[in-house]
Amino acid sequence: QVQLVESGGGFVQAGGSLRLSCAASGLTFSNYIMGWFRQAPGKEREFVATISRSAVNTYYGDSVKGRFSISRDNAKNTTYLQMNSLKPEDTAVYYCAARRSYYSSSEYYINDQQYQFWGQGTQVTVSS
Repeated sequence: QVQLVESGGGFVQAGGSLRLSCAASGLTFSNYIMGWFRQAPGKEREFVATISRSAVNTYYGDSVKGRFSISRDNAKNTTYLQMNSLKPEDTAVYYCAARRSYYSSSEYYINDQQYQFWGQGTQVTVSS
């Protein structure tokens, strides 16, 4: 049974930082592309960042480029999202997701429909 468990969310003032973690189990982590998405109240789920299974490629949503950084530790079955210079508009529930990589160690995906497994989410609240 695949499980993705996010942690690290919380309340922070604008300009602050948080680091989210996503611990995976029940899968061969190094075979999976990992992604982070977020959903604010009343809005659609939004792509945040993704990382290829080898970590050679990363890609970010326009709203977080230059502020957020995704990484992974395949030995620990964990992916991370370092969030700096947080803004009130970053307030959302953040979800990690996993998708099996079949073609290349450098492939990645930004469409949430392409991900197979999801965590339960962690709330991030940024005050102004």
